[in-house]
Amino acid sequence: MSAVRTGRKFLGALLAVMMMPAVFGAPAQAAGEDGRQVPQSATEVKLSFAPIVKRVAPAVVNVYASRKVVQQQRRMSPLFDDPFFRRFFGDPGQQLGRPQERVQSSLGSGVIISADGIVITNHHVIKDADEVRVALADKREYDADVVLMDERTDLAVLKIKGDGPFDFVQFADSDSLQVGDIVLAIGNPFGVGQTVTQGIVSALARTQVGVSDYQFFIQTDAAINPGNSGGALVDMNGNLVGVNTAIFSRSGGSNGIGFAIPAHMVQFIASAAENGGKVQRPWLGATMQLVNSEIAEALNLDRPRGVIVTKIYPESPAEAAGLEISDLVIAVDGKEVLDPNSFGYRFVTKKLGETATFTVLRDGKEKTLKVKLEPAPETTPRDTRELKEYSPFEGATVMNLSPAVADELRLDDKFEGVVISSIQPGSTAERVGLRPGDIIRAINEDKVETTRALDAMTRLHPRLWQLDIERGGEVSRMVLRG
Repeated sequence: MSAVRTGRKFLGALLAVMMMPAVFGAPAQAAGEDGRQVPQSATEVKLSFAPIVKRVAPAVVNVYASRKVVQQQRRMSPLFDDPFFRRFFGDPGQQLGRPQERVQSSLGSGVIISADGIVITNHHVIKDADEVRVALADKREYDADVVLMDERTDLAVLKIKGDGPFDFVQFADSDSLQVGDIVLAIGNPFGVGQTVTQGIVSALARTQVGVSDYQFFIQTDAAINPGNSGGALVDMNGNLVGVNTAIFSRSGGSNGIGFAIPAHMVQFIASAAENGGKVQRPWLGATMQLVNSEIAEALNLDRPRGVIVTKIYPESPAEAAGLEISDLVIAVDGKEVLDPNSFGYRFVTKKLGETATFTVLRDGKEKTLKVKLEPAPETTPRDTRELKEYSPFEGATVMNLSPAVADELRLDDKFEGVVISSIQPGSTAERVGLRPGDIIRAINEDKVETTRALDAMTRLHPRLWQLDIERGGEVSRMVLRG
């Protein structure tokens, strides 16, 4: 009797399970409004990413960068300078005390984006390189020319020195990417060879990564390790959604927190490479401030969002568009702005010569403003000069400041005066502690207004130098003997 009851219980449970919706069913619940959906059956779970990898992998390359450096070897014994001593003990070829030349190498990844061999990689992969080579997935290797380097976005553009056509990856619309989308990361981690990892988009618009001026990254849990830098992050259509650039890690390995530069920014840099190899960004002529919770409450906002205009410069695109101090910019071309970093990303990736539409809140009312996209002007000729006269500035190259020079040197709102653009290693200027980006405000109480005036001052040879130098927004005085 108990066996019959047990059989009935089992049959009832089986019927109940059969009447329930399938685990992989209920497409109305699984599918999103845009058609995205989770696997619908056990068969779909067994599907492979191999077709995507087969199409994309040939367009992902290894990037080898090398540069020659000279190091001063530490002298251990003066006997090595004695020919008699060397006669018996030999000259090892690396004479102690003499400068030695060696080659430093770095390894990264890159993505071919056109049939003629244009490659996108990270700036930090090829920084200071004397030679760059790329290796394709099929083991072919080519030298490559550096077409463009942009430290501000941590991107660089290479051109393969070889006959095409080459396999390449097409760009995706990175603005359509959503958290939860599946992505593949392809690159050369730790130099082990081309590797594919899979994950999802963990977050969008990450702005606190700190590896470039324009903080607006795709975050993914697809494993990214050293050597993956410059590699491809692709979607399920096999299109490029981003270029892998950084990881968050205390050990140096992947912890499932990787960051990629969105394809929209990559396209902007690639377009600059096609148009003369110079990056020209639109200039607004205004400064912005983050909206925190206290400011949001004062403005009766439901949450912190947008950026507040704190300064507008005369004859700037911001002034011409009618932007006013205390305006709250909440969107650029319909794309929401959450903080100054996301505003910068949305604005600087626009094409020069066009217009951008700003959505602003002013006195609680929403307004729309049209901003012309123009490059930063060189209102004062830069008159670049390398200072060679014996003085604290010997070895420094200086320029007159203007919006264009300030943009190039990342000085934000410093538009007047004389700035140091570069310093020769080992020069007097380096030894006294001057740095590129320093603004020379005065010498011995005399204001420095132009590079011409500074050049003349360095020829006076005073017994004492009092230098007023602005660095990081603060002015300090250096006192040096002549």
